[in-house]
Amino acid sequence: MATISKKRKVVLTKYDRTKQYSLNESAKLVRELTTTKFDASVDVDIRLGVDPRKSNQMVRGVVALPHGTGKTKKVLVLCTPEKEAEAKEAGADFVGLDEYIKKIEGGWTDVDVIVTMPAIMAKLGKLGKILGPRNLMPNPKTGTVTTDIGKVVKEVKAGKIDFKVDKTGIIHAAIGKASFSPEKIYENAVELIQAVAKLKPSSAKGTYFKSVYMSSTMSPSVNVDTKTIPGI
Repeated sequence: MATISKKRKVVLTKYDRTKQYSLNESAKLVRELTTTKFDASVDVDIRLGVDPRKSNQMVRGVVALPHGTGKTKKVLVLCTPEKEAEAKEAGADFVGLDEYIKKIEGGWTDVDVIVTMPAIMAKLGKLGKILGPRNLMPNPKTGTVTTDIGKVVKEVKAGKIDFKVDKTGIIHAAIGKASFSPEKIYENAVELIQAVAKLKPSSAKGTYFKSVYMSSTMSPSVNVDTKTIPGI
């Protein structure tokens, strides 16, 4: 039988695992339950009443978090030469085309987001097996296939994230850091959840938000009362 550490025992006395907390309370509590020495990520897990196996019930989108994620994302822009200056000026970490396609084919994926142009997508088809499993493949639905390269790079750098329901019907998203104030955690969570609410498929029946949990890296999760979330 696994033993519970002293830190874990202390953490478990700070909240009731059987209770639902308001979103405001959860944003405060998740910081108190964090015991890591590093600045832990704060995550929100949303279980939806959808069947992701059906294409008309797939929930996927993007949202610009008002306070960012607390993490600086490394952005690769795959573009034609006339767009390179725009991408660099916007803050892209890597800019180019064929040389980076070759690097990716060799296994290099040391980036968080890849942005490209519609005219380039045909060249990226062969990279699907590498980029797909890592959620790095550019997609028009997440805004990463665009002619407005500069705008998208700036949005990603400022805290724009994409989310997608997984095969079990859950959306997992990092919405900040434990060092954020409870107010910033709350406002970022609201922004994400409201974005998910707007994407409810018309074919989805019954309860859409089945559950919402908030946690930080290696902390227990807090059950959020969905009735306390504005706008849903």
